[in-house]
Amino acid sequence: MAKRDYYEILGVSKGASADEMKKAFRKKAMQYHPDRNPDDPEAEVKFKEIGEAYDVLKDDQKRAAYDQYGHAAFEGGSPGGGHGAGGFDFGSFSDVFEDLFGDFMGGGGGRRGGGNRAQRGADLRYNMEITLEEAFAGKDTTITVPSTAECGSCDGSGAEPGSSPEVCPTCHGHGKVRAQQGFFMVERTCNQCRGQGQVISKPCKSCDGVGRVEKEKTLSVKIPAGVEDGMRIRLAGEGEAGYRGGPAGDLYIFISIEEHGLFQRDGAMVFLAMPLPMTTAILGGEIEVPTIDGKRAKLKIPDGTQTHSQFRLRGKGMPEVNSQLIGDMIVEVRLETPVNLTKKQKQLLEEFSDIKADNSPNSKGFFSRVKEIFS
Repeated sequence: MAKRDYYEILGVSKGASADEMKKAFRKKAMQYHPDRNPDDPEAEVKFKEIGEAYDVLKDDQKRAAYDQYGHAAFEGGSPGGGHGAGGFDFGSFSDVFEDLFGDFMGGGGGRRGGGNRAQRGADLRYNMEITLEEAFAGKDTTITVPSTAECGSCDGSGAEPGSSPEVCPTCHGHGKVRAQQGFFMVERTCNQCRGQGQVISKPCKSCDGVGRVEKEKTLSVKIPAGVEDGMRIRLAGEGEAGYRGGPAGDLYIFISIEEHGLFQRDGAMVFLAMPLPMTTAILGGEIEVPTIDGKRAKLKIPDGTQTHSQFRLRGKGMPEVNSQLIGDMIVEVRLETPVNLTKKQKQLLEEFSDIKADNSPNSKGFFSRVKEIFS
């Protein structure tokens, strides 16, 4: 039976580039892989046929010979040591699968590179609670963080001073091992060195071969003015030490703000509920209002002010982080009904009540609506 043209098998033209052939090979190999077609014996034949075609065409010398002589170029041994149709073995299949799956195996795995010996240290989290006043003004403080640092005895190598890590005899320094399983080349992390590519025969006594030791460190932290609840501050390189010479991780400080007894906050705005004497609400006047900076501001109250009326004090709110802008404060007045009145006070209020006057606009509007509804 005549052999099919290799270009036809891959579905590419004779002028196809290496990338085009590689893409075509991947598509065909995935389509006819025996694991995807367990009940189709022809799929296995086509799969081998696809591998044979790609093994020839991906090699410039083999491809040139094939273009000139066709399949006859490989009868009785190919130029450059290629295999004919009957000589395509699992050794060449392994190379073919290196091309097919290499991108998904960490850039070539054991063939092309060793394990990643140096590893970045873990990031750390520190929760800090501050008052609203501290959030307003900013704060310089120090914190103590339990962490890890590079071992001073072995300089982070994990090996006893005077010795050094050795190449892993199982993976030969690659950090990964490969095994053939049917048509697949399976790659796994080396169990002996755990992917490091090195083993330590004489572990450092100070760190037990880890290369890091537990250590508390004290850090200076600057909390910016205007910081909000839930914000985080990053201290680069202040996390756990790296593994075997790797860079240190970062420290993240998460800010939470205590609930305040007077003020409520929304971004740069501050809200205050302020009791207001009934006489001041009726006659008008001026009151003093506490502010978040610990001072007091004067607020003018017009006569006839109703409860829950709101007044804005500009520039008396919270600053915005890393900005010159300052928010406002909203004061909501709550009318206060006097208690424990003296006899004289009650008498005056009774006299006031007896004087008929149309000076209760809310009551007038309310009873007008009642009349409309029930009539």
